[in-house]
Amino acid sequence: MRVCLYARFSTDNQNQNSIEDQLRAGRERAAREGWPIVAAHSDEGISGSTPVTLRPGGKALMADVLAERFDVLLVEGLDRITRDLAEQEAVVKRMEHRGIRIIGTADSYDSQASGRKVMRIARGLVNELFLDDLRKKTHRGLQGQFERGMAAGGRTYGYSSETVPGGRRIVIDEAQAQHVRWIFEQVAAGATLRSIVYELNARGVPSPRGAGWAASALVGSPAMGDGLLNNEIYIGRVVWNRRQWLKDPDTGKRQAVPRPRAEWVVREQPDLRIITNELWDQTRPVQRKKWSGNGRPTTTLFGGLLRCETCGGPVIAVSALRYGCSAHKDKGPTACANSSTWTRKDVDYRLLAELREDLLSPSALAEVEEVVRRLLTEMDSGHEQARAAAVRRAAELDKEIERIVQAIVAVGSSDALADRLRAAELEKKTLQAARAAEPPPIASAGAIMAKYRKLVLNLRETLVASETSVGKARAALADLLGEITLSRDENGESWAKLKDPASQLLVAAANAGSLGVVARARFELATFGL
Repeated sequence: MRVCLYARFSTDNQNQNSIEDQLRAGRERAAREGWPIVAAHSDEGISGSTPVTLRPGGKALMADVLAERFDVLLVEGLDRITRDLAEQEAVVKRMEHRGIRIIGTADSYDSQASGRKVMRIARGLVNELFLDDLRKKTHRGLQGQFERGMAAGGRTYGYSSETVPGGRRIVIDEAQAQHVRWIFEQVAAGATLRSIVYELNARGVPSPRGAGWAASALVGSPAMGDGLLNNEIYIGRVVWNRRQWLKDPDTGKRQAVPRPRAEWVVREQPDLRIITNELWDQTRPVQRKKWSGNGRPTTTLFGGLLRCETCGGPVIAVSALRYGCSAHKDKGPTACANSSTWTRKDVDYRLLAELREDLLSPSALAEVEEVVRRLLTEMDSGHEQARAAAVRRAAELDKEIERIVQAIVAVGSSDALADRLRAAELEKKTLQAARAAEPPPIASAGAIMAKYRKLVLNLRETLVASETSVGKARAALADLLGEITLSRDENGESWAKLKDPASQLLVAAANAGSLGVVARARFELATFGL
């Protein structure tokens, strides 16, 4: 019986020792049973609410499950795998379907026990309720700290914190505070936000996140009090509980969700004032004027779909007539030295012409179809070989099981024979489960190409109407083109490089990621001048 160990810790009362303690308990159980350990995975400082496949150790664990590298999983408890009841059921059932036995060294869970389902559901509910209770306790603790005048959130530019009895207290960082005053004074004097960030980056002033100053860092969201120019802490008013962080169950990433303004908690703290009320008030009308146009729909076909050759950032419409590097425009030459711009009309015309004349031509469609058929033939052949190998192995196992049973009848049972019989039966069960779980066959080449042609037809119609339906055209172009890099050589000639432009459309047509390589036979890299 091959064993895999998995351990995880997340909360403050656990540490690296917790990982080793969990693994040691698993090793001891494996030693008592005489099972060899073939793999061990762990995740440090990762919450049990994070999906298993989004953790480094969890991802490796599931890869071993799919590759059938072990027969028994030893964990401290089901909560080490996940604290989400729905995910727990999906993960555990997936393992048990493949014949994997799950044993908890501390919670006594055993997937071979008769009452395992009731126990699993009960423990899953307890684990999920633990997370809910932990969130409430954490929020309650932060609120208590805030009401006692302590720091209860992330750091704000212009401030640091110091340890005092009962927690940490916010204090002014005078070096950063000087930059805060200068920014407000420049805005009040009529300077544009872009000129301010250019100057900050040129002087090498460290930004709040260390990636260079940008206008968005200054303005944020006025309604939420975000951004340097909207944060009331600079006039001695600390606001807490403006948002809550919720984890997306699909991606595992935390997302900020605004709380109702009635739930905001405000603390007047004059010792944290950096600017005067007069200077604060002088920047309010400037804020409204400069950012009243935010949220307007995109009016360019390719803005944001293009990439800068120098910094890799997006190329956007920098004026009514030209495209240019977003980083150069928003952060200045210290962020990106690429000052080149391209006429929007020329870029749009040449890219659309390339689509119509080459990528959507009858010859291109014929070549894509040829590669689709060849790839499907190779995939079918590989699947057939794997199925044949599984059938042969199953037949061998039947003969081996029959020989072991005959040996037991003839000479009696022994530990060695019993272990061999259990191992053979488990392998046979695993093979049967794997065959039953095979993915449905991929659609035929004819069906795939029918979808492909439909997408091409829709794209053509979209491009014809692109002047009146920019949003729809942009969505179609993003699906088809992928990454486009604009560059200019030493002779002043402009070039656009398209990588794998047709493969993305084929993936959408076939609904199978493995077919994404099809179009590369013809469209690996297309380059043309502007």
